[in-house]
Amino acid sequence: MRPASAETTAYRGRFAPSPSGDLHFGSVVAALGSFLQARAQGGEWLLRIENIDPPREVPGAAASILHQLERLGLCWDGEVVYQRDREEAHRAAFAELKNAGLLYRCRCSRRVAGPGRYPGTCAQAQLGKEVSGADRLRVDNRPIVFTDALRGAVSENLAERCGDFVIWRAENWPAYHLAVVVDDAAAGITEIVRGGDLLDVTTRQIYLQQCLGLPSPAYCHLPLALDLDGAKLSKQTQAAPVSGLAAERVLSAALRFLGHPPPDSLLGATPEALLAWAVAHWRLALIPPDDRCPAPADLA
Repeated sequence: MRPASAETTAYRGRFAPSPSGDLHFGSVVAALGSFLQARAQGGEWLLRIENIDPPREVPGAAASILHQLERLGLCWDGEVVYQRDREEAHRAAFAELKNAGLLYRCRCSRRVAGPGRYPGTCAQAQLGKEVSGADRLRVDNRPIVFTDALRGAVSENLAERCGDFVIWRAENWPAYHLAVVVDDAAAGITEIVRGGDLLDVTTRQIYLQQCLGLPSPAYCHLPLALDLDGAKLSKQTQAAPVSGLAAERVLSAALRFLGHPPPDSLLGATPEALLAWAVAHWRLALIPPDDRCPAPADLA
C-alpha cells in the first residue's frame, strides 16, 4: 500500500475484485491494465474488495488477493475499501431512487425472470414492501451512449436490451450495479479499466449514475483472457491461481497479453523493474484489438 495523496488527483483509477477465490491470470490482466493506465498518467490507483455477496465469498480470499497484488508489485493508494462497510451509503442511494418513484418490488425469481430481457411482469403490480422480492429500476426507452477507450462508441437501449433491472436483492443487500456506482462516485474514480466481460453492463451503470445525479467516469474494457477450452478465465470455472508462480513470470505474461512484451534486457527482472518499464511504455493503442484472447497455456 502507498500513502494516499493529500491533494486532488486529476486521474483516479481502481481495481475491485470480489473475494470469491484466489487471484488468477485474468484478474491479473485487469489489475495490471488499470494500474498502468493510472500510473502512466501520474494518477492514483485504489483498491476495493467487493464483498457484498456472502454466499460467494471464500474465507481468506480477500487477504490472499491483497497478498498477491503486493507480491506482484501492484501497490495501491490509501486504505482498502470493503464494500460491505458501505451499506449505509448504498441504502441512502436506494432510498433516493425509491422516493423518486423509479423502483418497484418484483417477486419474480431468477428462473421466472429468465436470462434475457425482463418483460416487466411486476412493473404495474404495485407490490408492497411486505411482499418478498427484489427491487427493480425502471429504464427509459432511449439509447445510452458512451465511448470506450478501446472499442469506440457504444450505444444501447436498455428497454430493448435488458428491461428493468434489479438494484436491491431479495436477500436485502444491494445488487452489484448499485454498489459499484455509489462506491465509484464516492471514491472520485475518473476512469474504470476492467475486463471486457463487463462491457455489456456499462450502460446500466451509466443510466443508474444519471438517475442518481452522479458523474460518469470514462471506461476502458480490456480483452478477456480465455482458458484452453475458449471460456473466460474465472473463479467459477476454477481458473488456476497465480499464487504458486514467480511474480516476474506472471507480470511478463500479463504484459505480453496486453501487447507490451518486455525487452530481453528485462529477462528475470524484478516486478518493480518490469512495472517501471511498463509505466514508461504504456500505450492503449498497443493492446490487441481482439475482445477474447487465449491466456498462456501454463497460466490458464
